[in-house]
Amino acid sequence: MRKTASPHIDEVNGKRGRQAPVIALVDDDRNILTSVQMTLEAEGFTVHTYTDGESALQGILSRTVSLAVLDVKMPRMDGMELLRRLRMRASSLPVIFLTSKDEEMDQLMGLRLGADDYITKPFSVRLLVERIRALLRRHEISQAEAAGEVGASTPILVRGALALDEARHQCLWNGQEVALTVTEFLLVKALVVRPGLVKSRDQLIDAAYGDSIYVDDRTIDSHIKRVRKKFRQIDERFNHIETLYGVGYRYRE
Repeated sequence: MRKTASPHIDEVNGKRGRQAPVIALVDDDRNILTSVQMTLEAEGFTVHTYTDGESALQGILSRTVSLAVLDVKMPRMDGMELLRRLRMRASSLPVIFLTSKDEEMDQLMGLRLGADDYITKPFSVRLLVERIRALLRRHEISQAEAAGEVGASTPILVRGALALDEARHQCLWNGQEVALTVTEFLLVKALVVRPGLVKSRDQLIDAAYGDSIYVDDRTIDSHIKRVRKKFRQIDERFNHIETLYGVGYRYRE
């Protein structure tokens, strides 16, 4: 395991020598806390761990935190209530939820409360690291834009009724926002960049996760299913993401 900071951390911090990002990790499973903390610290992050929501709330609000990773099921205050209270005081803090595979309602509620992404248990720690990096990059762009360091007229990818604003991580369908996680946004972008071109599951895995992480093909299928569901909540006739069985997916403009 590497002991030096990852080059990805340098990318997030830029060339100005800023301090390493601080991650608040909240889970009542001490084995998860230990393994994730060790990996994150080996990658150059600073990590504060908490075993319940109440102590996490006090710690996060009293310290400078770059991003929070929250478990849903916890004593003294569950992840949902913790997120709700955080959003009242720290509205722009990036948050990733850890959920069980059968907790789809928790995932949806978490996104509505303002979570930025979620990962289902059991999960790859390497995958979590990549999701953290992606959210930190996105958050940095948003902060720079708010400070006037990035032009407001960033390019927006438009395909018919669909508009993707990567700098703001915003997806619109017929002018209505579709709340996508980081992973889902990257999958949609990979498909709409070249309408009509078939993308294999391996290509979509590389687009959403990078080529350094192993993800089962069925993970992509599950993401595509959820993406379609979100678009159909806005437009029940949405059918632009096509499945080519045995081959992959394509976006039909």
